[in-house]
Amino acid sequence: MFKQLEYSVITVMMEHPPLPHTSTKMAAFGHTFPFYAGPKPTFPMDTALAVIITIFLTALVTFIVILPGIRGKMRLFWMLRVVTSLFIGAVILAVNFSSEWSVGQVSTNTSYKAFSSEWISVDVGLQVGLGGVNITLTGTPVQQLNETINYNEEFTWRLGENYAEEYEKALEKGLPDPVLYLAEKFTPNSPCGLHGQYRLAGHYTSAILWVAFLCWLLANVMLSMPVLAYGGHMLLATGIFQLLGLLFFSMATSLTPPCPLHLGTAMLHTHCGPAFWITLATGLLCVLLGLAMAVAHRMQPHRLKAFFNQSGGEGSVLEWNPEEGGFLSPRYWSTAESPEPQDIPLSEASSETCCKEEHPREPDCAP
Repeated sequence: MFKQLEYSVITVMMEHPPLPHTSTKMAAFGHTFPFYAGPKPTFPMDTALAVIITIFLTALVTFIVILPGIRGKMRLFWMLRVVTSLFIGAVILAVNFSSEWSVGQVSTNTSYKAFSSEWISVDVGLQVGLGGVNITLTGTPVQQLNETINYNEEFTWRLGENYAEEYEKALEKGLPDPVLYLAEKFTPNSPCGLHGQYRLAGHYTSAILWVAFLCWLLANVMLSMPVLAYGGHMLLATGIFQLLGLLFFSMATSLTPPCPLHLGTAMLHTHCGPAFWITLATGLLCVLLGLAMAVAHRMQPHRLKAFFNQSGGEGSVLEWNPEEGGFLSPRYWSTAESPEPQDIPLSEASSETCCKEEHPREPDCAP
């Protein structure tokens, strides 16, 4: 009986020989080992950042189209104000959704995937933002082990998102070892404590930046009205809130000692990313502009009003022109430009008529 069973097994193996080496590695989806279906085609840029940049570029192009309708020096002043304001607003929104507040990159030789002893040469990148972590893995060269090694994975902890569940899904997909290793360091149960540290910093820094964006909106409204001093104050508040956000992020991320990130034969170190530095530059710009407007309002208020295409001041005189629509069409004259009162001599006939109407019994009014 056992001989018949052994013979049957040998016969089946001879009729159906094993597949090549690359196909016997538990390839659940095609020839990708072991479980992951392969890199998905991704948009070359974060969709949130793409939407923000598109909106502000559209607004800028719209203002440039109507620019020829402005004459004289006001064209340059108007263009400078619009570009500066749009730049500040775009930066505040973009850095809020950016994943490059703390970044790091290293080139190393490391293991590729679970249940495999194969090592690969890769560039590993780590980007930590206010709302999550982005991990990139790029082979050098990209084609290794008969595969395309080019991964870009995001793990978020924003409100309504569960980082632990996203990490479990990554384990089920069978992501490469370097990606899973870095993602595991930011899980809530990791002894490094990076999850609570960066999650707290991200939530509060994002809230402070939203306040800065609100101050920017109020500054634009006030600068379009004859309250330039308050507009400068709101611009100053915009910069202060940005700097406060940076201060809180720096303090929150430095509460615990840095966690060592070993990847194969190298160690990954993180540092402040582009989003941090551009927020710092924009915050300082807003503070300087706000202080400059405050000083100009004290020293040269007329030039400040001219720069913002506003005329008139506290000592303005209101003159109504009935020919231009009465009270619906007011004309404003400054004190310096208001016409001086002139004595208009009355004719003798008009003076006699006026005298008779007011004092008919006086002898001086007799003809």
